[in-house]
Amino acid sequence: MKGLLLLSFAALLGACSEKAVYDNLQHNNRLQCDKVPLSEYDACMERASKPYDDYERERRELND
Repeated sequence: MKGLLLLSFAALLGACSEKAVYDNLQHNNRLQCDKVPLSEYDACMERASKPYDDYERERRELND
């Protein structure tokens, strides 16, 4: 029982960490969008604003 609880905790911690890393990368990507030509800005911001849940779902679909 203790092992299962520890494993569950580790899985949750890992998921939180992955989301935090993704959010930080997306934030940095949005900052970089200020450096692209104006004609590319909207597309850049759209790519850099994809919610983590959408990213994760698409990643899982590609791995299946």
